[in-house]
Amino acid sequence: MTDAVPTTEAHLRAHFPSLPQSPLISRAFDYARERCPAFLFNHVARSWAFASKLAVQDNLAHDAEVLAVSTLLHDLGLTDHAPGPNRFEVNGANLAAAFVREQGFDDRRAQLVWDSIALHATPSISAFKEPEVALCARGIGVDFGTPDNDLLGPSPIALALAAAPRLDMKRQFTACVCQLARSRPETTYANFIRDFGERLVPGYKAPSWVDVIANGPFEE
Repeated sequence: MTDAVPTTEAHLRAHFPSLPQSPLISRAFDYARERCPAFLFNHVARSWAFASKLAVQDNLAHDAEVLAVSTLLHDLGLTDHAPGPNRFEVNGANLAAAFVREQGFDDRRAQLVWDSIALHATPSISAFKEPEVALCARGIGVDFGTPDNDLLGPSPIALALAAAPRLDMKRQFTACVCQLARSRPETTYANFIRDFGERLVPGYKAPSWVDVIANGPFEE
């Protein structure tokens, strides 16, 4: 396993020189790098590279800063820096939106960041949203394995792995979300973490809408 050191912006750009640049993107890069464990940060860095490549490949007009910030900050809800009572995507989206507003984003761009992060694990919805929202989810999805992997081809994926090694991503990510299923199960019933809880966390039991509807307060 590669030493657990998160990639730097310079190292990522050495492999992906066409990535958009701005002071805000650099600040978002550093903000995420300081708050995510190395395996998780390298994941978000790869996700940005993948999302940017998909945008170019599909010739999609989009706000490059919004896409960069959204992909780089999309997993803050899996860290201790975005606590809250909501599912991790919403907690992270709230923190990211506050960050970009402090950096000067107007309400529209901040809302795009919020939507991108809140919906990144719900591709059945994000695919029908604005290009930034859809691209964010697609770039993230490549790092787990989706049909977009075939569309990108092996070269960008190999470059991303060289720039930001996986650092035992499968095991570490599984441990991360299982801990959330154990410690805050009520925030995991409506997203993919439920799958990890039901499969891997003893005693985890999600409520069922079948029971909610059957036991509703109506005489029929």
